[in-house]
Amino acid sequence: MDALPTGGRNPQHNGAKAPTGTLQSVGRALRVLEAIADSPCGVSAKSLAAQLDLTLPTTYHLLTTLVEAGHVVHLTEQKVFALGYKARFLGQALSRQLAVPPEIAGAIRRLHQHADAAAYYAIYRDTEVVIAHVEDSDRRPRVQPLDVGFHQASHATAFGKIMLAAMEQQQRGRYLEQAGMTPCTPSTIRTREALEEHLAHVRQSQIALEIAEFQPGLACMASPVFDPAGCVTASVAISLPIAEFRARRWAVERAVRQGAVRVTRALVSRPRG
Repeated sequence: MDALPTGGRNPQHNGAKAPTGTLQSVGRALRVLEAIADSPCGVSAKSLAAQLDLTLPTTYHLLTTLVEAGHVVHLTEQKVFALGYKARFLGQALSRQLAVPPEIAGAIRRLHQHADAAAYYAIYRDTEVVIAHVEDSDRRPRVQPLDVGFHQASHATAFGKIMLAAMEQQQRGRYLEQAGMTPCTPSTIRTREALEEHLAHVRQSQIALEIAEFQPGLACMASPVFDPAGCVTASVAISLPIAEFRARRWAVERAVRQGAVRVTRALVSRPRG
């Protein structure tokens, strides 16, 4: 699968001033790091400069800083830059921070088995919707790039729609203004009006569904998970090929709803501290 397009974040949107000095350099360095991470075989400085609309001297300066920090390496024979060993530690640290308790992992594993589908657990992390746990198998593999840490395309994923539906309207508006609604497929919802109408049904039914909105040929379904205060704090979801999902729709929905109830109970029963 090709890399998922992401909504651009304009630093001057809504009248905000563009960052300057050190903050601007940090932002550019992170953009360089992300671009290198998106390239499977590394990328040249000239390509990075063109891709990120930076001057070549600025690009080399940022690359030198990242190389010295160990987050990027220069592969001299291939004349490209690639991720360094420290980038691996960042990924490992994120996985540790997102690690779920055994009882929640067990509930997602049970959903994977009962629904006979790849199963996902997504959480709120500040204002982002992040996949924290995945249960799959060779027969029912996870959808790429839906892996731990994935936080894009909330408007096009079932678990993302659960979270968006639970937000207050103003908060949701701010989130979508920043994240954008980049189409992932021809079926992706593209307007705020259509999305708001769709999310009203999600809130009413407590089920979110997407058919080929995130990836062609794929169907996903999700249901909300509640914290002890009764607020939506996470969601569970499954993915299946569209034809099979339609053939087993109601059995799959029952499994998803039951999975959400199990995770909610696990959260409510966990000791606070």
